Amino acid sequence: MSDNYNGEQEEIFSKVMRAGRRTYFFDVRSTKAGDYYLTITESKKFTNDDGSFHYKKHKIYLYKEDFMEFKENVNEMIQYVIDEKGEEVISERHQKDYVREAKPETVSAAPGAPDSAASAGATLDQPSESRFTDIDFDDI
Repeated sequence: MSDNYNGEQEEIFSKVMRAGRRTYFFDVRSTKAGDYYLTITESKKFTNDDGSFHYKKHKIYLYKEDFMEFKENVNEMIQYVIDEKGEEVISERHQKDYVREAKPETVSAAPGAPDSAASAGATLDQPSESRFTDIDFDDI
């Protein structure tokens, strides 16, 4: 193995596509023999409880001998989705004015204790100054 081989070869041509919390990288790379292949990387950002973040990455290596069949299959799948569901995004989560609804959860007291909060109909989705930590980083 040559001294300049580091597992992944030189990037020849690259494009980046941002899609919410996901970023897609399309990279043309060169093999040791000088031929080209394509890598497609999905990178998704996750936020930890302490506010720090990390990325999870998934990578596909696509070689020239598979380009045409891969392209035909992707085109067929895309056309199927468009034919069946149209081009409009129908998921509420992807709408610009989307606001996540909190799941109503009944507040209950310890076993044997009076159940005043639950009997009064209190739920965790009601606004409360003591619930200031209810932050969903998915919506940022």
